[in-house]
Amino acid sequence: MIHVGRVSRIRGFVLVMVALQPLMTGHAAAVDAPSGGTEVENFMLSNGMQVVVIPDHRVPVVTQLIMYKVGAADDPPRKSGIAHFLEHLMFKATKQHPAGEFKAKIAEVGGEQNAFTSRDFTGYYQVVTPEALSTVMEFEADRMRNLVLSDAVIMSERNVILEERRSRVEASPKALLDEEIGATQYQNHPYRVPVIGWMHEMEQLDRGNAMAFYDRYYTPNNAILVVAGDVDIAAVGELAEETYGTIPRRELPPRVRPQEPEQNTKRTVALTDPRVTVPSFQKSWLTVSYRTAEAGEIEALKLLAETLGGGPRSRFYQELVVKRGIASSVRANFGDPLDASSFTVSALPRGDAKIETVEDAIDAEIRKIAEAGVTDVELESAKNRLVRSWTFARDSQMGMAALYGTALATGRTVQDVQNWPERVRAVTPKEVQAVAIKYLKSERSVAGYLLPPEDASSGD
Repeated sequence: MIHVGRVSRIRGFVLVMVALQPLMTGHAAAVDAPSGGTEVENFMLSNGMQVVVIPDHRVPVVTQLIMYKVGAADDPPRKSGIAHFLEHLMFKATKQHPAGEFKAKIAEVGGEQNAFTSRDFTGYYQVVTPEALSTVMEFEADRMRNLVLSDAVIMSERNVILEERRSRVEASPKALLDEEIGATQYQNHPYRVPVIGWMHEMEQLDRGNAMAFYDRYYTPNNAILVVAGDVDIAAVGELAEETYGTIPRRELPPRVRPQEPEQNTKRTVALTDPRVTVPSFQKSWLTVSYRTAEAGEIEALKLLAETLGGGPRSRFYQELVVKRGIASSVRANFGDPLDASSFTVSALPRGDAKIETVEDAIDAEIRKIAEAGVTDVELESAKNRLVRSWTFARDSQMGMAALYGTALATGRTVQDVQNWPERVRAVTPKEVQAVAIKYLKSERSVAGYLLPPEDASSGD
């Protein structure tokens, strides 16, 4: 049980999510994949639960993914970390099954399971043989409604998440800086709070907090079932109705979050720590979400990130690593959460290069695109890399499940996922230049510096 975000990672799932980072837009309707793709069926159970079925008969394996449309950004005030805490607690006993029985059943068939929490959604998955699908559906449906928690279980598992924070955040200067940057980047939105929670609030989480969150959000009409693998669509529909379909829907609270005010200040965060031996730098800008962006902006921002820092062919790599030799690594990333995202660049200086020199070089490359745009050749190359990542993700059951589950959990659609390559291909050089001008303004940035003690004056 882990949370996906700045603190913890699960190897298999996160490798998939990293591959999907350049991707994902998302409305739900039964559609066919593009030529050469996989048939995808999407429907709704009578209680409002969304179902996506992705047949893949290459190997006798099936992946079940349940995504709840609730994450750390939905934690109540002063209860940070409760979404992640509940993710841990979902592996405890239910009214029908003792703790550990679900895990034992999956082990019997040589399967695997785990879970993850992000800012916008919480997911639980199992990878099993097709014959075991009905069993894992029954167990998953059972814990959707019948979780049983005692104070003893709460105390024990709370100690687990507190230790997780100590080992993954408090012990990592990089993780601590990431938290401070997030709290600075987002002045009002709950994305400013770390997924795992703040330590002093985590220490106060109790059974009442967990059950209130569970009763409020863990309902079929707030969940998405994705089944990918060696299955029959009609059979999956019948199983879903027999298991999940019997759970009554409940009234959901409106998903209303505080939004960001206009940001017009340049901010700096610097962390000096004796554990740091090599300084690092990152800079981010608040941008948009799919719900607020103008047509084509999200795809243009993704292509901008790919052009600037998307690997060895990117501008950053060629200029800072290959040509000038002042950085050992440099990258750019644009995420796609439910609400306003951030565009981030980061770098590690090489040798005696100063962090200010690296930052100036990064700023110069961004200015070049804002002033002169991108070439047709490099944009075509960036498009090919993004579409290729999308194609490779479709070659994995977990990749497909994550692709569709994440899209639907953040308000997008099956059709959007299917049409994503077309939208990427349609972006023009002028559109990439336009988003660079519009969003990557130095006066709206947050710069973060991770420094060893002797470099305490850097970044001032």
